[in-house]
Amino acid sequence: MSNIKYIGLDVHKNSIAIAIADNQRNGEVRYYGQIENNMDKLNNVFRKLVSDGSELSCVYEAGPCGYYLYRYLTDNGIDCFVIAPSQMPRKSGDRVKTDRRDAVTLARLHRAGELTPVYVPDLEDEALRDLVRAREDAQKALRKSKQQLGAFLLRHHIIYGGKTMWSSAHFNWLSNISMAHPAQQVTLQEYIDTVDGNIKRVDRLTTQIRELSEQSRLSPLIKALQAMRGVSLIVAATIAAELGDLRRFANPAQMMSYLGLVPSEHSSGEKTRRGGITKTGNGHVRKALIEAAQAYRLPARKSRAIRKRQESLDKEVCRIAWKAQLRLCGRYWRLAAKGKKVNVVKTAIAREIAGFAWAIAQEVTL
Repeated sequence: MSNIKYIGLDVHKNSIAIAIADNQRNGEVRYYGQIENNMDKLNNVFRKLVSDGSELSCVYEAGPCGYYLYRYLTDNGIDCFVIAPSQMPRKSGDRVKTDRRDAVTLARLHRAGELTPVYVPDLEDEALRDLVRAREDAQKALRKSKQQLGAFLLRHHIIYGGKTMWSSAHFNWLSNISMAHPAQQVTLQEYIDTVDGNIKRVDRLTTQIRELSEQSRLSPLIKALQAMRGVSLIVAATIAAELGDLRRFANPAQMMSYLGLVPSEHSSGEKTRRGGITKTGNGHVRKALIEAAQAYRLPARKSRAIRKRQESLDKEVCRIAWKAQLRLCGRYWRLAAKGKKVNVVKTAIAREIAGFAWAIAQEVTL
């Protein structure tokens, strides 16, 4: 057996704590020390560790520092894994958390094979993911700015009498409002400009997502997913950018579980108790799917937009999308008729959308 050293790395903005576990099952886990988060410093450490002919296998927790370290190590031929912090086993009574303890625990569990690596996107996929997340942030800012403007007007009992908010007519109405004090007029204009700026920001990011999606290796998957009702460009791009190739999941149930869309359970003895969804895994995709589920409250039909999106797609993909629509539209109303809450119904539909998305991905070649 080759001499493998299992390296636990607790990575922070300015530092990396290092622990080493030899390949002996019950061997001691050594704390090497803490170094600057600098690749030259890390190279110096690794050169010492491999001087006796050992191979290195590293692991660290995913966090705000991203995947730069992972890519650097793998590009230099060093085995590396990234794990989700939520998957780190912790004792219920353990209230002491330090960089040293984290590094030692990572090295020990990595040697024992008890850690499950997360999916690491390549640079192109991560670029699309960053765009999608930037648009999501812009949408949050837009929603907040609209609430602030509406609250300001309401405080002064200025109420819009038209039918559609944030339309051209609404903005024309806003521009004609005259406040009692010059300072209030400035405040109103700043709120209006903020909303307008956020709308344009969302539009710019949407355009960039559309252009990058067409150039991406995930383009066939993004186009195929849009065959489904409720799955627009943004939802499809979110699914593809966050999850990558959906074929990496062995079955649809595994994908549903990964997205945290399966019920939680606490059963003991003869008692079986199931609660709300687990909400583990990728929350961006889970949110997008739940929003997409809203489209299935209406009767099944192929709208003009859906027919246009399906024009260049494989017949099997279109068949799966229509099968999904027939099932989910009926299921939405059956669950609603049973008295289920709207959010519960949409979550159940979102779970099945994930399953049909997985089925469509099996028909796509990337």
